[in-house]
Amino acid sequence: MFWTIPTLMTWTRIIAIPLIVGVFYIDLPSADRNMIATIMFVVFAATDWLDGFLARKLNQTSSFGAFLDPVADKFLVCASLLVLVHLQRADVFVALIIIGREIAISALREWMALIGATKSVAVHMLGKVKTMVQMIAIPFLLYDGRLFDLINTHVWGTWLIWISAVLTVWSMVYYLKKAIPEIRARAK
Repeated sequence: MFWTIPTLMTWTRIIAIPLIVGVFYIDLPSADRNMIATIMFVVFAATDWLDGFLARKLNQTSSFGAFLDPVADKFLVCASLLVLVHLQRADVFVALIIIGREIAISALREWMALIGATKSVAVHMLGKVKTMVQMIAIPFLLYDGRLFDLINTHVWGTWLIWISAVLTVWSMVYYLKKAIPEIRARAK
């Protein structure tokens, strides 16, 4: 099931990365670059929900799709965070927390799969909330202006990305607590 519609949609999130980064190298006014990058991020991030929905609806779920989907999400979020750090719209400390957690939990999940204990680190609602907050904060920070002359997206995005960092640490602690009994049992 390598070339299903849901899997192709997942691939678009990976393909989106150089496109979103590249927008900031185009000779356009800053506000235009911000708008284009924001729209691209929102459209590509929406494919995360849509590909899962279509995979279930079309009965096109696969182990490859289940593997690729979170990888694509992590690539898109991490690349966007690096762009935001480069543009000085996000603190490097926030990016390190979020990217470090993604690497640590991905490694933990891989190891738990090797020992047959994947249920210990299955996706939890806390991780989903963390992702949702990130997916709101990042486009706010990419836009970096006033939305509808009401919302200062930089201020809201900054608050949300810090909340996301707290949720990131909280979810990492949750997953580690769930994994420790399995790790201890295997160490004996």
